[in-house]
Amino acid sequence: MVECIRLTRESSSFNQLIEEESAVRRSVLCVTLVTGLCVGFSGVAWSVNPTGYGQAGGEYDIRVPRVPAGDLAKAKKVKPPFEATPEILAEGKAIFLGVGGCVSCHGPEGKGDGAAAKNLPIQPRNFTNPKFHKLRKPGELMWVLKNGSMGQSGRVPGTGMLPVVQPKGFITEEQGWKALLYELSLGK
Repeated sequence: MVECIRLTRESSSFNQLIEEESAVRRSVLCVTLVTGLCVGFSGVAWSVNPTGYGQAGGEYDIRVPRVPAGDLAKAKKVKPPFEATPEILAEGKAIFLGVGGCVSCHGPEGKGDGAAAKNLPIQPRNFTNPKFHKLRKPGELMWVLKNGSMGQSGRVPGTGMLPVVQPKGFITEEQGWKALLYELSLGK
């Protein structure tokens, strides 16, 4: 692990990213990059397609929920506390691009091509895919924002998505819903 951190810190692209990030986003980006690099350096990088993934190093299969089976029905019932008005979507976009840190992995247009994405063994979700939004309910997405996707379902390994909504993360639930509603708008 120490070797991974040393190698990560020496990377010029990592240093450039860190200089551009805020203090909160810096810690999320650092954990994400170190996790991705350590997987690669430890020889655990995928040589075959794990269950739930379209291809090695590819995006998590949209058909497989990331919420554990015991929590799935409850998560599907959870609804956003407000409508996706233009004002809410603008706030959500600002959170997505700013304090939420979503842009680091998911990219500025939500396509899963952010600067940190290339360092992850599994590519971040492409929120512009309308098929994904037809399969996943907002409550499932909020569950992931609160808990991350570190392999809790038992069906597939984790994706590297960290919890971002408090108390485990660094944004409020209200901010999480706004960012989530913005993400949902990208697939329409």
